[in-house]
Amino acid sequence: MIDVIFVILSLSAILSAFFMIYAKEPMNSAFSFIVTLLSLAGLFALLSASFIFLVQIIVYAGAIITLILLIIMFLNIKEESLPKEPHKLKYILISIVFIIPIDIALLKAIATLPKANMALLNNNFGTVKALGMLLYKNWLFPFELVSVLLIISLIGAIVFAKRKI
Repeated sequence: MIDVIFVILSLSAILSAFFMIYAKEPMNSAFSFIVTLLSLAGLFALLSASFIFLVQIIVYAGAIITLILLIIMFLNIKEESLPKEPHKLKYILISIVFIIPIDIALLKAIATLPKANMALLNNNFGTVKALGMLLYKNWLFPFELVSVLLIISLIGAIVFAKRKI
């Protein structure tokens, strides 16, 4: 049963990501992005990563998509104001032709790896406590560096927004 759910969520993520790229209307692209993020959240749930599952839904599918939709509605982007992309399908197909051999090579490399028993997971796997301990013990400096970088980018965005007004 889990394999069927995995296949459904994977296909849903792949197809909605394709529609997100190929949609002509920005709103349709944003809604396809929501489906992609929710499908990825379902895949995290299948991996028993409850914290990442909840973060994916609350932060990405909730907050970020709400901001994207508000920006799209605020700008009122019409199809005629979007740039013409007559060769978009050709570029996508060329990309697929180049990516498929790389995918095949990766799958062959993964198939040669030794098999591991994936059924035995630690009881703390994917919990908030385990993630927090890992983040603050082993990755404290990069975590703080990213937070400082985000604050600097926020200040920069405010400064640029003030100049336009």
